[in-house]
Amino acid sequence: MMYDSETSWKIGLLLLALIISIIASYTMFNFTGNLQRKDNHFRVFWLSGGAFVFGIGMWVKQFLTTLAWDQTIVFTWAAVVSLLFTIFFSSMAFVMLAFQNTIRYRLAAGSFILAFSVTFMSYFGELGEDVSEIRTVTVYVVLGILLLFSGIYAALRLSEWPGERNKWLASLTLGIAVFIESQISKQALLLQYRDGAAYASADRLQEDIYRLSVIIGIGMLLILTSTLFTWYIDKRMNHMDERYKLLVENSLDTIAIFKKDKWVFVNEAGLRMFDATEPEELLGSSIFVYLLPEDHDRVRERMQNLAMTGNSGPLEQEWITLKGRTLNTEIVELMTSIENEPALQIIIRDISERKKNEELLINSEKLYVAGQLAAGIAHEIRNPLTSLKGFLQLLSSGRKNNGTYFDIMKSELTRIENIVSEMLMLSKPQVYELSYHDIRHVMRETVTLLETQAILHSIQIESDFGPDPLWIYGVESQIKQVFINVIKNAIEAMTDGGAIRVHMKRFDNSVRIRIMDEGPGIEDSQLAKMGQPFYTTKDKGTGLGLMVSYKIVDNHQGKIQVYSQLGSGTTFEILLPFRYPDNAPVKTG
Repeated sequence: MMYDSETSWKIGLLLLALIISIIASYTMFNFTGNLQRKDNHFRVFWLSGGAFVFGIGMWVKQFLTTLAWDQTIVFTWAAVVSLLFTIFFSSMAFVMLAFQNTIRYRLAAGSFILAFSVTFMSYFGELGEDVSEIRTVTVYVVLGILLLFSGIYAALRLSEWPGERNKWLASLTLGIAVFIESQISKQALLLQYRDGAAYASADRLQEDIYRLSVIIGIGMLLILTSTLFTWYIDKRMNHMDERYKLLVENSLDTIAIFKKDKWVFVNEAGLRMFDATEPEELLGSSIFVYLLPEDHDRVRERMQNLAMTGNSGPLEQEWITLKGRTLNTEIVELMTSIENEPALQIIIRDISERKKNEELLINSEKLYVAGQLAAGIAHEIRNPLTSLKGFLQLLSSGRKNNGTYFDIMKSELTRIENIVSEMLMLSKPQVYELSYHDIRHVMRETVTLLETQAILHSIQIESDFGPDPLWIYGVESQIKQVFINVIKNAIEAMTDGGAIRVHMKRFDNSVRIRIMDEGPGIEDSQLAKMGQPFYTTKDKGTGLGLMVSYKIVDNHQGKIQVYSQLGSGTTFEILLPFRYPDNAPVKTG
């Protein structure tokens, strides 16, 4: 009866040791399996967690096996050192296994390191100060190591195959391998303890049973907790992977991954975009096959810079499909990793239709601008034509001063000719002959020119030019055009008649010209938009007159300021640099 009880106790302990070995192996594979995920920010956690769980499992298995064989259990520093060394070497083995396609014999190397860590615990953990004699059976040692190495190698290969079933097969293989090795090591290592050494055996556990129970209990609790934790995390991450996969596969944009300039992944949208029917048509081929030759150097340089920047884009890139079509795309590039090797992830969006629409929009805008330009030309030519018409009416009525009228009319015809010439040379760089002018004479001619139109609107133009010359350096016809535009706008704004006052004088190093009307005034919101292209407050205006005026003044290093009060009128203040005349004219572009 005693024999049956001892046999059952031994079988129970060995069975428990085997189960713990299998569960620890399964938990370890759960940890290390997460190392293969593409976006892995917890690599150190998975490595250390897998090594820790495996080391604890081997440690608890070692105690249970020793207890089942009714051998002496000695709690010494060797047991702790063996645990730490097993965890360290296990983590080194997992690091070795993580470098897929980098280390040629990584499975064999990883299996050797892991086998060494397990063997180290099996033999070194038994040592201590109480051991007086050590004997080994070489045949058992070699046999145990070979069986352990073979089992670990087979388990690691099984763990890399997809599927939960293969993971359990790998765990079962590894668990059985380390369990068998531990049984062989009990026969291979023969120890002799000193007399009076502190020990605890199956018959004498009274002193150390509590300590042993705590060690085994804590170890099993850690393993079970880690198993549940990794199971939960694995489920969550698998769920996230499924959602990520659905997102990638159902994306309207191409999502591709390149490693060493080769396609290694492309989604369904990418197959459609590049005119492929099967992924194999793209996978394995070089990225440069689908790029224009003139872009190769630029893309290579950008890919090298990504190693430091991490990402780039969005930027435009042209591609060539399998059928030879040219694609206009917008891409975003991101550095990632596959199987612990750097890789390039690219998101490609086809913008060919957008390009076509942009071209249509540009053409439409060109037509619109051409129409506005035509309106502006008509606006600029209509001013002198109106003056010519007025003088013709005066001549037909028999007015005197025909000589003065003829000179002004000739000047206006010359102005029309200049406007047309400038429009014809818009596409060419223009060269103006700058010269010195007393701006009083330019304003006097302008007032004379517009005086007839003002009289027709019951408006009187009052001028104060001052006694001293007001010299500027510029283009006379352009400055005159500014004055005409401003005074003509004032005349058109004063529908009930009144007076327009023109005041000119030197102000510091500038010539200040003020043109004040008695019109209805301009609101502040409209003042802010003065001079903008095509902005006008007149029903039939084009908005080009003031825009041209602002541009001319700006080209002469001057500025225009507008002050207005509703119901009281508007004041245009034009400031131009004062320049004493030199002898030589200067031409500028």
